[in-house]
Amino acid sequence: MALLLGACVTPPRPSKPPTATLPAPPTPSVPVKPVTKAETISPADYLRVVSFDQLPGWGEDDLTKLWPAFLVSCDVMIRRTGWQEVCADAQQLSAVDVAGLRNFFESRFLPHQVRNADSSVSGMVTGYYEPLLRGSRTRGGLFQTPLYRAPSDLLTVDLGSVYPELKNMRLRGRLSGNKVVPYYTRAELIQKGLAPGTELVWVDNAVDAFFLQVQGSGRVTLEESKETIRMAYADQNGHPYKSIGRYLVDRGELKLEQASMQGIKAWAAANPHRLQELLNANPSFVFFKEEKITDAGKGPRGALGVPLTAQRSIAIDPQFITLGAPVFLSTTRPNSDLPLRQLMMAQDTGGAIRNPVRADFFWGFGDEAGELAGKMKQAGQMWLLLPKALSVVP
Repeated sequence: MALLLGACVTPPRPSKPPTATLPAPPTPSVPVKPVTKAETISPADYLRVVSFDQLPGWGEDDLTKLWPAFLVSCDVMIRRTGWQEVCADAQQLSAVDVAGLRNFFESRFLPHQVRNADSSVSGMVTGYYEPLLRGSRTRGGLFQTPLYRAPSDLLTVDLGSVYPELKNMRLRGRLSGNKVVPYYTRAELIQKGLAPGTELVWVDNAVDAFFLQVQGSGRVTLEESKETIRMAYADQNGHPYKSIGRYLVDRGELKLEQASMQGIKAWAAANPHRLQELLNANPSFVFFKEEKITDAGKGPRGALGVPLTAQRSIAIDPQFITLGAPVFLSTTRPNSDLPLRQLMMAQDTGGAIRNPVRADFFWGFGDEAGELAGKMKQAGQMWLLLPKALSVVP
């Protein structure tokens, strides 16, 4: 049981695996004591009601840029207790009325400052994005690295259905005789190989394939047809993500400020004979499913089940932050002191997005988004906005 629970993770978002964004040039942040599932957690332990004028930069945010993402969340939230009225009212508002949108939030919601277990209010904000890869339906030439669909022998057990204190926890494993054992690690999967026919596509770069797993979703342009398809998150092997950037830093291969996605790619290009060693340092492995792209302007679906919005969607820990709710975020731009203060929508989750004050910022699609996401590791504060009827603390 101990071995199995060691492979236990928070249910990952459909669009992204339970991973952390790779280390980048750091902005100092307050160390946070992790919260374990064994602890009894009360909202009063990590939420404190404040006023809107205590949110830094609240009056400066252009809420018209958030509004489409809010309405998308309401497609789901309107079916939940306490959200019906606010979501119904939202559908009657003008999407370009800045003052009206601000009044909507101020009159119907209460902001709750989010605190960590040690009562600190600062945590880490990282970034993720949707990359573009080149691929082929068949193996050949440059296309030697497969992206796999979920294997048939991968089992998923919802532990919350057996132990309520383990709500939002899933166990992944496989059958060995009549026992459930942890599923194969990345190294074991590479050595063992998956059954022929489980490959979805073959891509031309093993490092890009690895980072596609880190992001959890991406697009692939097929060599034969020039069609672009989406590789969406399907499942994960149950092993926790371990940063290969940290692996290189701990071994003196890179300095901490070099351990961004870009720095790791440069190291891999200079050390091709050690590539598999590097990738195997992360035991986590992600499986995909193919999806057609009907609207190139929309992002992949997050854990809420709605498309993510570039620079307005974040991934959060649903143990503390209501999935689907607005969250005001105060941080800085990647590798910078320039303020980034705006209302976001909590539409995604990730296994390494743990603790109350912890967010992963979705930058969007393409190389520019990748540059920003790969460099983002900033200190930040968060305020959860809940309808007044759902305020969970005095």
